[in-house]
Amino acid sequence: MPVLPDRDVINQIISGHYADPFALLGMHVTERGLQICALLPDAEAVWLVESKTGKRLVQLDCDDARGFFSAIVPRRKNPFRYQLEARWRDHQQILDDPYRFGTLLQDIDTWLLAEGTHLRPYERLGAHPCELDNVEGVSFAVWAPNAQRVSVVGEFNFWDGRRNPMRLRRENGIWELFLPGVKAGQLYKYEIIDCYGNIQLKADPYAFEAQMRPDTASLITPLPDVVENPPERRRANDFDRPISIYEVHLGSWRRHTDNNFWLSYQELADQLIPYVKEMGFTHIELLPINEHPFDGSWGYQPLGLYAPTRRFGTPAEFKAFVAAAHEAGINVILDWVPGHFPSDAHGLANFDGTALYEYADPREGFHQDWNTLIYNYGRHEVRNYLAGNAFYWLERFGIDGLRVDAVASMIYRDYSRADGEWVPNCYGGNENLEAISFLRYTNQTLGKERPGAVTLAEESTDYPGVTLPPEANGLGFHYKWDLGWMHDTLDYMKCDPVHRKYHHNLMTFGMLYSHTENFVLPISHDEVVHGKRSILDRMPGDAWQKFANLRAYYGFMWAHPGKKLLFMGCEFAQGREWNFDTSLDWHLLEGMDGWHHGVQRLVRDLNHCYQNQAPLYERDYQAGGFEWLVVDDHDNSVFAFARYDSQGNELIAISNFTPVPRHHYRIGVSRPGEYREILNTDSHHYHGSNAGNQGRVITEAIGSHGREHSICIMVPPLATVYLLREKQ
Repeated sequence: MPVLPDRDVINQIISGHYADPFALLGMHVTERGLQICALLPDAEAVWLVESKTGKRLVQLDCDDARGFFSAIVPRRKNPFRYQLEARWRDHQQILDDPYRFGTLLQDIDTWLLAEGTHLRPYERLGAHPCELDNVEGVSFAVWAPNAQRVSVVGEFNFWDGRRNPMRLRRENGIWELFLPGVKAGQLYKYEIIDCYGNIQLKADPYAFEAQMRPDTASLITPLPDVVENPPERRRANDFDRPISIYEVHLGSWRRHTDNNFWLSYQELADQLIPYVKEMGFTHIELLPINEHPFDGSWGYQPLGLYAPTRRFGTPAEFKAFVAAAHEAGINVILDWVPGHFPSDAHGLANFDGTALYEYADPREGFHQDWNTLIYNYGRHEVRNYLAGNAFYWLERFGIDGLRVDAVASMIYRDYSRADGEWVPNCYGGNENLEAISFLRYTNQTLGKERPGAVTLAEESTDYPGVTLPPEANGLGFHYKWDLGWMHDTLDYMKCDPVHRKYHHNLMTFGMLYSHTENFVLPISHDEVVHGKRSILDRMPGDAWQKFANLRAYYGFMWAHPGKKLLFMGCEFAQGREWNFDTSLDWHLLEGMDGWHHGVQRLVRDLNHCYQNQAPLYERDYQAGGFEWLVVDDHDNSVFAFARYDSQGNELIAISNFTPVPRHHYRIGVSRPGEYREILNTDSHHYHGSNAGNQGRVITEAIGSHGREHSICIMVPPLATVYLLREKQ
């Protein structure tokens, strides 16, 4: 290095085109002694100060009025700790020079990040308050291998990209820099001169906090502490446990009545969690809370995967919300979106001028349905970014499970594409082998590193083995949404009862494949938007019949094999479609006790009955846990089936989907004994007609449905009844 940098070098460093700022800035050994160079735009004078003694050693020469200073340190041959004293127009300041610090990433981190197997990439990439060489500051690291220069900019350096260019680790394309004196709570971005020479301002992909739209900066925030995962929370996710999920969009569950503004995380903890507990749900599933620029995406177009949205508060307050749910005995599932991301300029799109996070070919990298970009799952660094994010929510916030959105769009290259609009895989097929490998890796890693946490797939096709382990050629999810069951049963329920006998198989078909996957029965947000109408409004008939149909359907659903999921508002039969921009229609529950109260009480009682009766959940995924008793009574639209637990305890569910009461209806049963009516959706308590069986039914030695014993019962109109076999 020359003792005095020439004009071209100074121009390059100031314009941001010098390849390696650390090779020039800071302290270096030269033939003439120690040379110190500093880039301090707008400084009037700069002195070199020895940290140990606090003495000025030499004043740096101003080699360029734009802020480049240099000096030869007299009588010194070995580098030492130093600071810079700068005089500005109105004050003086002692600074620690960012360019006196060594590399930040360790060799093992460099290796694992490049390999795509770093379990916790968020511990190395992003912004981390720390202490280095007894100096407090923040370490920054970002992946941008094709950039010409990357600088940290923020309120601490006047958003000036000239001041703090970063070091490029050529072995893996990561840029890093430690900035002394920078503190948590300050705003920052990365100023990138991309491969084409264009200047871009990008938010940090690994930011733990971000500004709320329309602002787009990242916030320096400490990495949250690890949350322990006690045995009782792990156990609550098991296949043989009752799982009843309340799906919630935090921005529209309830709002302030005076200004329609959102509730905060703290207010949601105070109001939502006690409500969920009272209603008997075991889990809350949150629509995506990752930071996102567009409210109308409901969070499904995230840009800050590591940042809880500021719409409702800080990351610490979100973590407290999760802790409050756990304190109430409720597990928390988070909707997670590794399937696509929006193309906003401050986000991941063309991050360093190239298609870094996305596929370059729009036939692979662009979602036509949502106008979003698709992650390049074949890149190790992208896989690390996503898989690390999944583990981040589980480990650092205590999330108990991840529901993975739009899995079909990830695993099929021709998803929603016509011929010629997609690129086959290397074998000529339509499967995205890289996405499948990513999902298997992520599910396997989470299962190993966070025992008891679960992943749930929203997979809309019949892809085989979604819930099989990867070693059995499956995707490795724990649960899969049964969208087929949902569509079939809702199609049946919207039929006029007089026509239901022609569609009887829609209610029974689900049991033909019920044990091929570990299913969740979902009545989700997707079923109450975009003109589909509310669940209540899909029911036929007058008001009485609509509510009776809905109650009967819920009774059938809670008895059917599979875990349960219900979107907010459905539990009290909201009459209109969900609107993300306003509160649920809580006013329907004001005033005199009515039909909406009845549905709400029914859902509460169904949940508590479900938790208290092991036959309803313990053997969901075992053939011996279910038996059809009446499966072919098309004319009467009656269904009856038995559920069994591991001890042989039995519960019978009977549904009548016509408005005609079925008196003296005989059903064959496997064993003689006495049955107690424990739930009746036609009860006056739920605003039904109050027809029933006076509490108990005793078997008779009369053959029916191929069985030697039977019961003769009254099946109320448009109702579901639960009969529990008494222990002998």
